[in-house]
Amino acid sequence: MKVKTKTSGQVVFVVAGLVLSLLLLSQIGTQTEWSERARNIGSQPRLWPAIALAVMVAGFAIHYWLMRQRRPNALDWVETRRWSEPLEYLVWFLIYVAAVPRLGFMPMSILFACALTYRLGYRHKAALAIAAGFAIAMVVLFKGLLGVNIPGGQIYELLPDSVRTFFLVYL
Repeated sequence: MKVKTKTSGQVVFVVAGLVLSLLLLSQIGTQTEWSERARNIGSQPRLWPAIALAVMVAGFAIHYWLMRQRRPNALDWVETRRWSEPLEYLVWFLIYVAAVPRLGFMPMSILFACALTYRLGYRHKAALAIAAGFAIAMVVLFKGLLGVNIPGGQIYELLPDSVRTFFLVYL
């Protein structure tokens, strides 16, 4: 099915944008504050997010009103599926971030580099070895050379003291 990129997905995108903008605007009072110490209205922490969200709501509402006769069709849903495909990598990243404090930076970096390499279709041993080598190089760069402080994994607590110290500092 050929997707017309100019109009495909517009209805779904506009409705989703309008709903999300309305949701965010409805939460502006609880997620931002009104400061009594602000020197003028322009320095209020709530002002500019509220203006941005109001403009988004207005823009999406006008766009939706102008296309009110159009209903979502099969091409809209094909385009929506195409837009949602990159969200898979967001899920991969969130799993990685949640797993690093439990299993450690080095093991999770190697595991996720190899898993993503495999997921992308590179299934040869050489590709997986390159991915593992890249992960090791990144850990050495960030923890060893740049001195980035990344908490050690909970699993390291099971190791003997001398080995645990090495793992906490370098891996």
